[in-house]
Formats: sequence, structure tokens, C-alpha cells
Amino acid sequence: MVILGIDPGTTRIGYGLIRGGKKPVFIDCGLLHIVGKEPGARRLQAAAHFEKLINAHHPQVVAIEKLFFVNNQKTGLAVSEMRGALLLIAERNGAKIAEYAPTEIKKIVAGFGGADKKAVAKMVRLSLAMAVIPGPDDVSDALAAALAAAYSPPDEK
Repeated sequence: MVILGIDPGTTRIGYGLIRGGKKPVFIDCGLLHIVGKEPGARRLQAAAHFEKLINAHHPQVVAIEKLFFVNNQKTGLAVSEMRGALLLIAERNGAKIAEYAPTEIKKIVAGFGGADKKAVAKMVRLSLAMAVIPGPDDVSDALAAALAAAYSPPDEK
């Protein structure tokens, strides 16, 4: 089963693809860069990039981080709208959706819901036998979401 993990944002979206199973296997990861100036243009661009990614890899599951807590309401709303656009594309393409709170992902992947980003990234690297995770935290967070879905599938939540 191919799992696509997503770390949503407004100008960059981290993604991580793995093959789930007893021993998850790394497939691909990276960032979708969004350069539109207006919110509507950003959502359209993100949706187009995301649909290309889904059409290239045909994931059965899309794992995405829930919007849990935001310091800035305006930013939180924009990320929430982006999540909605991505979820629509995933559902329209037949993927099952797995949503996890950030603390839930940390607990599943690193064993502790309060783990810091370094600890989560280390467990992602070890779990997927990667020397390094190419890219910023958005990428390791997306791979962590994918691993959460591999270890705690949406049907078993």
C-alpha cells in the first residue's frame, strides 16, 4: 500500500511517500512550492501540484496532520483552507484519508507525544533506513505522517 504523507502550509507543502507494511519503505519526498500571491491562486496551484503527485504515485492513503493549535488566526485559517483543497483532491482521486494530531504522530513515530522535531526526524530516518532526510522539517513531518498511517492505519484508529 502506497501512503502519501502531507505537511500542509500556505507557500510550501511537505510530502513523503512510503510503501506501508511491517517494514515501511521510502519511495520519495520533497516540497511543493507555492508561489501565487493571492490565496485563491495559491490553492489552485497547490491543488494542481498535488494532483500531479497523486497521479504519478496513486497512493491508497493520504495521511495529513490535523490543524491543532495556531498562534496566528489568519495563518491558521489559510492553512486550514489549503488542507481542504488538498483533501478534496485526495478524496476525488479515491485515496483514503488518515488525519492525525501532531502529538499523535509524535507518539506513534517517536514513542512520545511531546517529542521535538529532531527526535521525530531521527526516528523517521531510522524507520526508513535513510542517511539523511532531504529538505526542511516540512519533509520529515510529512514522512512522519505517512509512517503514522503505516503504523496506525485509518481503519484501526
